[in-house]
Amino acid sequence: MIVFRYLSREVLLTLSAVSAVLLVIIMSGRFIKYLAQAASGALDPGSLFLIMGFRLPGFLQLILPLGLFLGILLAYGRLYLESEMTVLSATGMSQQRLLGMTMVPAALVALIVAWLSLSLAPQGANQFQLLLNKQDAMTEFDTLVPGRFQALRDGTRVTYTEKLSDDRTNLAGVFISEKRVSADKKDRGISVLVAEKGRQEVQEDGNRYLILENGYRYDGNPGQADYRAIKYDTYGVLLPKPDVSDEVTDRDAMSTRTLLGNDDLRSRTELQWRLSLPLLVFIVTLMAVPLSRVNPRQGRFLKLLPAILLYMAYLSILIAARGALEKGKIPPALGLWWVHGIFLAIGLGLLYWEPWRLKMASRRSVLEVARG
Repeated sequence: MIVFRYLSREVLLTLSAVSAVLLVIIMSGRFIKYLAQAASGALDPGSLFLIMGFRLPGFLQLILPLGLFLGILLAYGRLYLESEMTVLSATGMSQQRLLGMTMVPAALVALIVAWLSLSLAPQGANQFQLLLNKQDAMTEFDTLVPGRFQALRDGTRVTYTEKLSDDRTNLAGVFISEKRVSADKKDRGISVLVAEKGRQEVQEDGNRYLILENGYRYDGNPGQADYRAIKYDTYGVLLPKPDVSDEVTDRDAMSTRTLLGNDDLRSRTELQWRLSLPLLVFIVTLMAVPLSRVNPRQGRFLKLLPAILLYMAYLSILIAARGALEKGKIPPALGLWWVHGIFLAIGLGLLYWEPWRLKMASRRSVLEVARG
């Protein structure tokens, strides 16, 4: 029991450290991406941390299996390097017994991954999609930042305001440049609106208008001298009416119970993917235990790169099989299970290869002594 607690503590501590580092790296990259979208006006800056919170379970369900795999390699590699595993082997610790002890913390990680993949991650993805639907329903002036030019409507409109009231209804020093496109998608030049001030008005029927005051409108084509200038006291622009959708269409945002009630191919693929992640934990544990065995003279990082490549091959093939299954290139009955079967066989081969090799070497030594 003392040995079990010691090994479990080493694995879980290393798992926590590795997973924390990986989580910081991945979330930093995603946060920079969302920050760039917020700077361009595509996202509300106030919802960035909320978005990251919704995406966290989806990140963790992929990080934890890798963290466990690396945790076993690093923790047991140190024990081999410091000859602690040699002492344990001398007291009767076989590879099979070591694997059995390691499967206990692996089962804990698998339960957490199952909870994430089957429950928390779909809920987070659902809330994330609803949040994006609300973002899409916002008018372009809801994300406007004073003192900054913002490209809106896929770059066809650039808007600037010098000042913006706290309730986002009154603007001052307004500049709007918009490309004019005909019904047949032909470029008809640009329209530039400048105004001393502006305000948003909401009518009783729900329509929203931008009312500009004391300004000019310029219409024409860049490079030509046929611009038309119109001075106005009041100019009204109809803003798109917000259309908030509560419909969830992404499969990764659907609950597991909903997937169980659907028989279409994409739903079955998503369900198999969610079940594959907890299974992945046990198989990578089976591979990591024999791969962690190193010679103290070779160093603890000798097998680290090949092991990581093996893990990446496992995950890459699993993702590729998921895409092929969605497209109907793989029979639904075969699903993703054949990928797990291949790497389960690889893990068993790694586990029994070293004892078999030592046994054969011992037999050869006995035969040579007998012949001598």
